[in-house]
Amino acid sequence: MQVAVVQRVLGLLLMLFSLSMLPPALVGLVYRDASVAPFLHGFLILVAAGALVWWPARRERRELKLRDGFLVVVLFWSVLGVAGSVPLLLAEAPAVSPVDAVFESVSALTTTGATVLTGLDGLPRSILFYRQQLQWLGGMGIIVLAVAVLPMLGVGGMQLYRAEAPGPVKDHRLTPRIAETAKALWYIYLALTVACMAAYWLAGMDGFDALAHAFSTVAIGGFSTHDASLGYFDSPGVEAVAVVFMLLAGMNFALHFLAWRGRSLRAYLEDAEWRAYLFIIGGVTVLVVLYLHYTDTSASLQHALREGVFQTVSVATTTGFTTRDFSHWPAFLPVLLIFLSFVGGCAGSTGGGMKVIRVLLLFKQGVRETRRLIHPNATLLVKIGRTSLEDRVVESVWGFFSAYVFVFVVFMLLMMATGMDQVTAFSAVAATLNNLGPGLGAVAANYAAIDDAQKLILSVAMLMGRLEIFTLLVVLSPGFWRR
Repeated sequence: MQVAVVQRVLGLLLMLFSLSMLPPALVGLVYRDASVAPFLHGFLILVAAGALVWWPARRERRELKLRDGFLVVVLFWSVLGVAGSVPLLLAEAPAVSPVDAVFESVSALTTTGATVLTGLDGLPRSILFYRQQLQWLGGMGIIVLAVAVLPMLGVGGMQLYRAEAPGPVKDHRLTPRIAETAKALWYIYLALTVACMAAYWLAGMDGFDALAHAFSTVAIGGFSTHDASLGYFDSPGVEAVAVVFMLLAGMNFALHFLAWRGRSLRAYLEDAEWRAYLFIIGGVTVLVVLYLHYTDTSASLQHALREGVFQTVSVATTTGFTTRDFSHWPAFLPVLLIFLSFVGGCAGSTGGGMKVIRVLLLFKQGVRETRRLIHPNATLLVKIGRTSLEDRVVESVWGFFSAYVFVFVVFMLLMMATGMDQVTAFSAVAATLNNLGPGLGAVAANYAAIDDAQKLILSVAMLMGRLEIFTLLVVLSPGFWRR
């Protein structure tokens, strides 16, 4: 373990993150609210802390190794959760405890969207902007952004990228150089954000809300500037924009890049994960709409279609926007949607969950094992599209699935051990581990009512979901620290 190298990178990244305090301060100046000082003070605190970490190791020039990359990613996301809470602690409104501030910060950065804040409509614009901005930064990952910058500072980034990039295949690059890959991802991310903001504005939002909700839509975060979320606008146009961009953000960004570079939709059509993604969401949407209509939960088929499509896409992509409290629907539907969040978005997207590609591989492996019972001597391959996968890839997916289920069960039991009821514990862990946000029971509206111990447990669950379980488990394993 190269401690000095890790220390230098961590200091640089913390100083880089301190710059995120300046845009909210500017928003505070523009809207003349009382929360400018907390962000300026937060900037000074974080840049000083980063400098103190970086200075002793500033002359280190060795390349990061893979183990170093894992440690930097885990440390940075953990430190980031605390660092992001600084302005919330310093601000007079909202008045939050340290645990609440860390929970809100971790939720934003992991794009979970679980909030402990109420009365959003009355909060300063700078605070509202900051929450949305944190989700936007966390959507693609601070680490990926830093990968585009670190080569200029003499630090390689491939190890960071492999440790943080979502999905079962870690070595895929859009371009030969990792820095160029990170830049390509961010150009696509920025373009989608600008397009989403423009669409929201044309649909009737004002400029501030359009930008704020574009941040959380493209990041698949789900935070809103209003307590009623997108239901505040009561606009079919706004909901339609959200549905389109949630679907786009839940797709593999590599497909967006290939489609843009090739000026063709062929990359999408030939991708098995993309087809499975639309098939799953489409199938569940039809089921939800029909169930809402035939149980008379919605006033008409038109209302059932509007509510069913929006809520299904929001949960399936793990965004977490709401237009109404779906926990009040017939019990079958909320549980169905919570289970749908386990699938999540595509690999290489800003979505949470296990990722569609893993679920597709699990299904194909199940089919192969069934066929083996019928044809025990046959050589059967698992294919994605026309590509045959090595057994090592399939085994890694099964390993991930078993670890995911094990972690879910452990966290659910921990929550129940603290006194939480079974329904709330199940949905809270699912919503945080899948980076979804809204749950059922006591956490259907927000997480303000649960106690500090439960919030800390769920904060760890959010980090594990964002880092896709193994990244954190690897660092916690004894073998990681052996020479």
